[in-house]
Amino acid sequence: MTAVWPFTAVGSLADMSSTFATILFADAGFASAGGSSSGSILSFLFLPLILLAMYFFMIRPQRRRMREQQLLQQSITVGQEIVTTSGIFGTITGEDGDNRFWLEVDDDVQIRIARAAIQSVVVADDDDSATADASASTED
Repeated sequence: MTAVWPFTAVGSLADMSSTFATILFADAGFASAGGSSSGSILSFLFLPLILLAMYFFMIRPQRRRMREQQLLQQSITVGQEIVTTSGIFGTITGEDGDNRFWLEVDDDVQIRIARAAIQSVVVADDDDSATADASASTED
């Protein structure tokens, strides 16, 4: 069998990568052992910087979205048209306790939903209704 690297058979990529990794890390360890400690200080500074970046880019915006969602769910009143998290459109017809509503999804069809299941309030688009009125008047 032909060997490309000492003690590594041709086609054995796992052995080749481990051999290369051992050589690379061994050389890096010997180089830093006699050098200054500025590299280790910089590596300790990266951890707080990464945690700070994660807070500002991931945790803080998620908390803001959760707070806005809770405010929306608390401000729901009877008569508003809403969308649930499962995509059901309907109109709130009544309250059933603090955390439940009756949702009318069709004529004489009502379901009971939890307050936490409300995703958003449906806002009537003025542009869509104006376009539909204009197209209806041109057909006449």
